[in-house]
Amino acid sequence: MAKITGHKSIIFFNLVLILFFVLMVSVVESRVVGRVPSAKPGLVCDKVVGVKSGDTCLAIAEQFKLTTEAFHFINLNLNCDALFVDQWLCIAGKSA
Repeated sequence: MAKITGHKSIIFFNLVLILFFVLMVSVVESRVVGRVPSAKPGLVCDKVVGVKSGDTCLAIAEQFKLTTEAFHFINLNLNCDALFVDQWLCIAGKSA
């Protein structure tokens, strides 16, 4: 019986240790586990468009009368060389 109790306490200790490690990594990374950080706090996209075959960032920006700077500002981290069909792009946004 003492061996079973010992194994249970070792398993419990290991679980507590793993939980502590995950919590510490979460704190060090300054984010809550499971939360997706926003690309730009305070930026709200009001209107989106789906990419169609053959679309480019420049063509979409021109179609919706956006400067390339404004288009890239409301689509942070966008790789214009890797657009794919049905990818959502923001075409109208504002600060929250």
